Amino acid sequence: MLTCIIKYHIDPTKTAQFEDYARNWGKAIPRNGADLIGYYAPHEGSTTLAYGIYNIPSLAAYEEYRAKLAADPLGQENYAFAQKEKFILREDRTFLRLASAPHGPKQ
Repeated sequence: MLTCIIKYHIDPTKTAQFEDYARNWGKAIPRNGADLIGYYAPHEGSTTLAYGIYNIPSLAAYEEYRAKLAADPLGQENYAFAQKEKFILREDRTFLRLASAPHGPKQ
């Protein structure tokens, strides 16, 4: 299992648009094959950093998921919304694997 962490640099005057974008992904991402953990908007501290986090079984599954998401009507609408409103200034993806499992009580 891989966890994809998307780090967004957003326009701090357009946080509301980012939150609309995040809610749309909350519908589209799960139905296209990824396990969405959540989207996170700035609250305290930095006003420009936001995150999207989801799990995917493998990089091959990620490629399939991305193709489905690109064909999804809400996905297409959300991509267009982000381009039109220009609230995302930069976007970086990192794929991580869980290194601390299994979790359990301290010995």
